[in-house]
Amino acid sequence: MRSHYCGDINTSHLGQEVTLVGWVNRSRDLGGVVFLDLRDREGLIQVVYDPDLKDVFDVASTLRSEFCVQVKGLVRARPESQINPDMKTGEVELLGKELTIINAAAPLPLSMDNHQNNSEEQRLKYRYLDLRRPEMAERLIFRSKVTSAVRRFLDDNGFLDMETPILTKATPEGARDYLVPSRTYKGQFFALPQSPQIFKQLLMMSGFDRYYQIVKCFRDEDLRADRQPEFTQIDIETSFMSSEQVMAKTEEMVRGLFKDLLNVDLGEFPRMPYSEAMARFGSDKPDLRNPLELVDVADLVKDVEFAVFSGPANDAEGRVAALRIPTGASLSRKQIDNYTKYVGIYGAKGLAWMKINDLDAGMEGVQSPILKFLNEDIVKQIVERTGAQTGDIILFGADNATVVAEAMGALRLKAGEDFDLLEGEWKPLWVVDFPMFEKINGGLHAVHHPFTAPRSVTPEQLAADPAGTVSDAYDMVLNGCELGGGSVRIHDAKMQATVFDILGIDEQEANDKFGFLLEALRYGTPPHAGLAFGLDRIIMLMTGASSIRDVMAFPKTTTAACPLTNAPGFANPQQLVELGVSVIEKQPEQDAE
Repeated sequence: MRSHYCGDINTSHLGQEVTLVGWVNRSRDLGGVVFLDLRDREGLIQVVYDPDLKDVFDVASTLRSEFCVQVKGLVRARPESQINPDMKTGEVELLGKELTIINAAAPLPLSMDNHQNNSEEQRLKYRYLDLRRPEMAERLIFRSKVTSAVRRFLDDNGFLDMETPILTKATPEGARDYLVPSRTYKGQFFALPQSPQIFKQLLMMSGFDRYYQIVKCFRDEDLRADRQPEFTQIDIETSFMSSEQVMAKTEEMVRGLFKDLLNVDLGEFPRMPYSEAMARFGSDKPDLRNPLELVDVADLVKDVEFAVFSGPANDAEGRVAALRIPTGASLSRKQIDNYTKYVGIYGAKGLAWMKINDLDAGMEGVQSPILKFLNEDIVKQIVERTGAQTGDIILFGADNATVVAEAMGALRLKAGEDFDLLEGEWKPLWVVDFPMFEKINGGLHAVHHPFTAPRSVTPEQLAADPAGTVSDAYDMVLNGCELGGGSVRIHDAKMQATVFDILGIDEQEANDKFGFLLEALRYGTPPHAGLAFGLDRIIMLMTGASSIRDVMAFPKTTTAACPLTNAPGFANPQQLVELGVSVIEKQPEQDAE
């Protein structure tokens, strides 16, 4: 039905007759001449109909936005005064000779222009219309280019594209799994995979030493702008490669994507230990475009008569950190109060502050409600350590180390944006040397997953000091966003059993959940390592979208619902009987007495 795409017509086609199909982006009648902007996935072209062909002109006069039409006409140059440099087809237009309405469009339920202000609910309900907008179409086309480039790179480097099961067994984090009831095994359930982790390890054990898959994964968890219940991973696993080699190869892939598709040279990625990232930035995915850093001052305030500082300063699990904001002394009390409320979201009980109004005036030039608790020597040392200058403000976080990192790390990002401090467009890095375990509610939990190998220790050494052991893991971070993470895997049965024991997974539970994996480890398992990238996040960053929902064709809302199909929905009662599943209906809330 077409000879060309609309957006592909250019001056090389002058004088040619072409056939185009697409949607009416806009139609306007100007002095007896109808101008039609025809749109398809590749772009727009202007079509002109004049009254000389009355029958065709009359049809053109009836067109409205989003009519699906076929156009035949002659490519000609636009008049000099009408050339549009912002359009791919801005130097040419089509003189319409024939026009066929393939399908008319009813009045639209949402705006289709570039300045649309439709709600996200509307956009997702009518996603098939929303995706016609050039901005959205370009993102999905770009996504396709990224996946093609990834496949080419991995294919050229000896990786095999291999599928793993979608119906599998619940993971250790089973509370977050999507469960699928089995009709043939009533009362039992499959789980949708949070990742292909176990299966890709089994492929390594099977001798397929370089695997990849662009795969759907599922997590039933609270959602944010960069989270979805179903998402896509670029999943990679290798045998006989060290963590350094895996990082080098995947870094090469990502640098190639940015160079080939955006003409951006990311350069070499620096390495930063997890402990340094948390100390300096309060985050394991620091945005290095932001020059602000946290500075520890606990040693300076451990003896002050201000319990808010001295308490955490003398607690082994506490922290007192300072954040200097250049020119921040201009903040009003209301603005400081707003920052205090902001850190409260992350568990902070308050936010102490100190304005340096005049550095040369000593204590006279310092303004702070906590100044009465600090002598001149302590203030001087805080100023020197933070590098504060006249006109700056120093903000303090004091609490347990986790709260301080989360609250002050978030405040660092907010202040960086508020004061327009970001430097450079792209700042990548690798965060390495993560702890093997973290303490949660008195117990130890794997920072990554229970198949991550420790770095350079024996099972006995790991058991003796699990909290102090570093894992052989690595995360790729770009502009404060984790693009992907991976690790060297455990390939020794004794080491895997030790990790399960530390995590409180007894032998029976380990065999119930991972018996096949533990069995496989007994038969010549090679050393192996891998990494998984979040494809949606990569596309979001590369296209400048604010949410991964804007780079997915049919995403869910933040409540994990689909307005387009009204999913999830209730199952057919007969199906539930066949599955052996009963549903507990939500009870209406009782009226307060």
